[in-house]
Amino acid sequence: MNRNMKTQSVGRATQFDGGFTLIELLIVIVIIGITAAIAVPLISSAASMQIRAAGGIVAADLEYAKSMAITTGQPHSVVFEPGNERYSIKNLTTGTVIKHPITQKENGYIVDFAADGRLDRVDLLNTSFTDNTVTFNSLGSPDNGGNVVLQAGDISRTVTVEAVTGFISVSD
Repeated sequence: MNRNMKTQSVGRATQFDGGFTLIELLIVIVIIGITAAIAVPLISSAASMQIRAAGGIVAADLEYAKSMAITTGQPHSVVFEPGNERYSIKNLTTGTVIKHPITQKENGYIVDFAADGRLDRVDLLNTSFTDNTVTFNSLGSPDNGGNVVLQAGDISRTVTVEAVTGFISVSD
């Protein structure tokens, strides 16, 4: 009697080895649908996240250039290159790009949006600074006021430097 049960259960197991049941297929389709519903908004918000980060980075780097000018007593400039999607911070007394305080890279303090995977959706559209450069003197005052316009997809941010005070702000 035991032998018959074993052969029946083995026989039944081999009957279902070749396919999936309707319930299994429905469960997989539901899981794929839920995953897609979660992933699509996350992918579309990548540009939004990058533009916010880029606005903060540009504002922080402008503040850093201003602080370096005050600390060293030497004028420091932020030179924007909209066509190349990058900018750098230079010490005007030496005429060289300063070293990055954290990475200490040999090529200096250069932020390149196109080369940085975290900011590759961000475009440096334009600036209103004379010669795309803003220079801070030893008192932290800029030589001219203006703004930098960044864009990622259909979202843009403007980083503004006030002419007299050097106050830096980021707006939509």
